[in-house]
Amino acid sequence: MRFIHTADWHIGKSLKGVSFLDEQNFLLCGEFLKLADDWKPDAIIIAGDIYDRGVPPIDAVDLFDEIIFKLTEKKIPLLCISGNHDNSSRLNFASRLLSQAKFFITTKISENPEPIVLEDKFGEIYFSLIPFFMPVDLRETFSAENFDDKLDANEANKFYIAKARKKIPVGKRSVAVAHLFAAGGITSESERKFVGGEENIATENFSAYNYTALGHLHKPQNMKKTNFIVRYSGSPMKYSFDEVKHDKGVSLVEIDGEGKVSYEHQRLTPKKDLKVVEGTFEELQNFSRTEDYILANLTDKNYILNAIDKLRAAAFPNILGINFTNLERGDENFSRTEKFREGASVLDHFEEFYKEIVGEDLSDRYKDAMKNFLSDLESKFND
Repeated sequence: MRFIHTADWHIGKSLKGVSFLDEQNFLLCGEFLKLADDWKPDAIIIAGDIYDRGVPPIDAVDLFDEIIFKLTEKKIPLLCISGNHDNSSRLNFASRLLSQAKFFITTKISENPEPIVLEDKFGEIYFSLIPFFMPVDLRETFSAENFDDKLDANEANKFYIAKARKKIPVGKRSVAVAHLFAAGGITSESERKFVGGEENIATENFSAYNYTALGHLHKPQNMKKTNFIVRYSGSPMKYSFDEVKHDKGVSLVEIDGEGKVSYEHQRLTPKKDLKVVEGTFEELQNFSRTEDYILANLTDKNYILNAIDKLRAAAFPNILGINFTNLERGDENFSRTEKFREGASVLDHFEEFYKEIVGEDLSDRYKDAMKNFLSDLESKFND
């Protein structure tokens, strides 16, 4: 059996106030669906964080609806769980009805976690769908169990995985789908940190499965087990600037009749990439124009006024931010001046500060604006 393992779509995600919805549409409805046509998988796994937040915007819901419709139209079984960004109740809507179209979605843990059973020419493969949950959810679901008050996430997952395993006949090939932080995983900035110790789930909890398809961490990575495979597919596109070196895509997985697993990473190429550029302001102005999303690290020692607008006009229309990485704020001579000398006004001090930072005199226009601001501020304090 061959299947596509993907996760962390975060539909509706924004960065620096810019929505990625168009990019997600291009990638998921374009490259991802084309891959499904070309590779012809027997199933597709989405290991949580379908949306970026619990109440996603309408356009994000519409996009997911479009993708699901097209995949079910292709008669490809779809196995999906909720992640920590998803609202489990909202995502669970119509799940029983959708299962008739082979769209299997699990968003809540159950006292009887029944596996999804698919078949290939070698027989049955059992899929355990384990959504993101917290220890308190386990206590509520299994109220008859005498759990320790200090039950942590690792013990909670160990218990629930064992429950799921009991539903799988001995010797049968099996796959686990879960959304969690596996011990030793490499994190990224855009991942929401769990609160209250939901970190460090031991990969040994999944040792009975041939393959474990994980979601949550955005960097594609194999947790390096020899007798069983625990793997993050990573997110299909970059969601923060510390992910610029990630090789984004999905995992293509095959399980043979003996349960031996092989996999490969399949890159997905976005219409607009996320990149970091570095150099002086003059150097960056002379870069070739690009539509990619840019973070610019300026190495100039002096502050450049309106640098982001000037770089946007010159080379980077989709620049999202700038950093001055080598800025000299207040040299030795400036630090030795009397900062509050007698008789000097606030405006005088501001003019000196501005010249030191920007490297030029304050214009008459800005000076008038500052005078008005200070006058308004003084009148409010005097009222």
